[in-house]
Amino acid sequence: MIDQQLQQLTEEISSKYFQRPFLHKATFNKRLRTTGGRYLLQSHNIELNYSQYERFGKDELIGIIKHELCHYHLHLEGKGYQHRDADFKQLLKKVGAPRFCQAVKQSVSICEYRCMKCGLIYSRKRKINTEKFVCGKCKGKLKFFSKKVLR
Repeated sequence: MIDQQLQQLTEEISSKYFQRPFLHKATFNKRLRTTGGRYLLQSHNIELNYSQYERFGKDELIGIIKHELCHYHLHLEGKGYQHRDADFKQLLKKVGAPRFCQAVKQSVSICEYRCMKCGLIYSRKRKINTEKFVCGKCKGKLKFFSKKVLR
């Protein structure tokens, strides 16, 4: 799906479920990692996470579009558009939009370092400079041991 198809889908959903036109832009933002989409208050545009569409399909994408359109229409009307507002919760329920999207699990790599003196193993998400850092227990030299990828 490309941005033009997304724009058309968003306009259709807006007129079908909200009976109002969507007059701004809807685009994919491939840099979004932890959220399904976002409504931009300044420009009134909607950005959606492309990996949500890739992993979960069109039905999940439609749910996210409905959610962001709730923010959009309530904000333009001057009503409560934030997650905690009663207007927002009521509109979500009315149009059948999810409150949260499915989590996109990202792989995490873990680097392990072993102390050459006492044998203690350190697990870290980020690499460390073994020339600069030493074991916190015995002040021994650290050596890179292994790298694991967790899903």
